[in-house]
Amino acid sequence: MKYLENVRTILKNEVLNNVVVLLIFLLLICYFLTIASCAKNDLKPETIIAQQPALSKSDKLNTELLQKRAYAKAVSNSDYKIGSEDLLEIDVFQAPELKSSVRVTSQGYIKLQLGGEIHAAGFTSPELEKVIAKALDKYLQEPLVSVFIKEYKSQQISVLGYVKSPGIFYVTGQKTVLDLISMAGGLTADAGDICVVQRTSAADTKEEKKSENIVIDLNELLINGHYDLNIPVHASDVINIQKSGVFFVDGTVGAPGLFPLKGRVTLVQALTMAKGLNWEASRGDIRIFRENGKIERDIITVDYDAILDRKAADIDLKDKDIIIVGHNTVKGIIKGLAATLNFGMFSLGKGGL
Repeated sequence: MKYLENVRTILKNEVLNNVVVLLIFLLLICYFLTIASCAKNDLKPETIIAQQPALSKSDKLNTELLQKRAYAKAVSNSDYKIGSEDLLEIDVFQAPELKSSVRVTSQGYIKLQLGGEIHAAGFTSPELEKVIAKALDKYLQEPLVSVFIKEYKSQQISVLGYVKSPGIFYVTGQKTVLDLISMAGGLTADAGDICVVQRTSAADTKEEKKSENIVIDLNELLINGHYDLNIPVHASDVINIQKSGVFFVDGTVGAPGLFPLKGRVTLVQALTMAKGLNWEASRGDIRIFRENGKIERDIITVDYDAILDRKAADIDLKDKDIIIVGHNTVKGIIKGLAATLNFGMFSLGKGGL
């Protein structure tokens, strides 16, 4: 009997030991699952989005260019500015005998039977109709004039900057900004979303020519659908696609590096492009170093959680901004300890085989 009691005691102790070992093992599993859960829960929406492959901004603009060029603001020939060597057909309703075809001279003039010499270059057809009607007003009562462009002279328009095939293009008829960018092969990877149309114009050849720069936001035109920005282009216009800016993200992020600044990019978007914050990142230690024309940059401190909670406004980045994400020491120690324990368990398990 005593022997059986000793066996029962041994078995009981062994069962208890096994239970204790099992409990310890379960606690360790819970511990590591908790750490993994914290790391997973720490992923903000912008980090999850960052894990998805993103199309570059220039590729996106090129895609929209191909898809929306046909649907963009249609520009009729009535918007076309008449130029030298164009052939015009002019008809006067009250006087059919005045119907004629005239070619615009190299100086921009046409010659009519009654109206004499009239400056035509730089006017649209409806505008020239009014000019001719005014010239004939002393001969006819309220003359009705129509102007039809029978032949368009080849117009020279330049497309420069960050397009795939920059150069001089010869076009006929009325073309738009998107037409010319398409003819130049679309945007390069370094292209920004700012297009500048440089235009030289004069109401009369005797007047001094004036230059103007028309700035077009391609993001607004192609992505947001503001097709009124797809303006007509004219002979001697120069379309210049600007280069995008850059910013740098470093520190405790998933993918530090240099990124293109195309259009409006905010801090949250920038960290998303850098694959989000690592688990051991210090969310309270994020700074933006910004150029100010001096030796030392301005330092902008960021309350990242307040921005995500919409208690503070997101920050628009500028060209050559540097974003530094700090490191949380405590989280770093925990992560290192977790990695060590994982390695130790793996080693012990391997050694026991």
